[in-house]
Amino acid sequence: MSTRDLWLSAGAAALADEGPDAVRIDRLAVRVGLSKGSFHHHFSGIGGYRAALLERLEQMQVALLGAVSTELAALTPVDALRSLPARLDELVDADLDRALRAWAVGHREAGDTVERIDRARLEFLEALWRRVVADPSRAHAAALLPHLLLIGAGSVHPPLDSASRQALFDLLPDLLPHV
Repeated sequence: MSTRDLWLSAGAAALADEGPDAVRIDRLAVRVGLSKGSFHHHFSGIGGYRAALLERLEQMQVALLGAVSTELAALTPVDALRSLPARLDELVDADLDRALRAWAVGHREAGDTVERIDRARLEFLEALWRRVVADPSRAHAAALLPHLLLIGAGSVHPPLDSASRQALFDLLPDLLPHV
């Protein structure tokens, strides 16, 4: 892993662990055990770093959604929907998602990133539902259920445990006759 990648990984971990206030040069330098000079070698100040961090978080999420989508394409539509709960921890880091959303409240670039990630997640879910539901507006509405569930499940304190999330997502394919 390059030093630049180390800084970005540390930023993602700090954001998830401590929230947006932890994304500061001094705190990140302690976390990675490197000097502030190393930081400035790779980034043009904290603004450039934060932009690179947001870009990295978005790229990681989009790449992950693409990989999972490819894997799920080999399954039947209902099996693909039923497999989602087992993939939730892989698809969404609840701590990171919650911290990124908190950061988005007062930071336009973070807000834009959250919006693009949400759009990518919703498109991923819509594609799954379109395999089962012919009407695009119904597929969109059906995709909103798990999307909003993911956002809400990550926002409650304490976050829903995996068994509770699994039970909720297990209900979704049962709704198919009603969609």
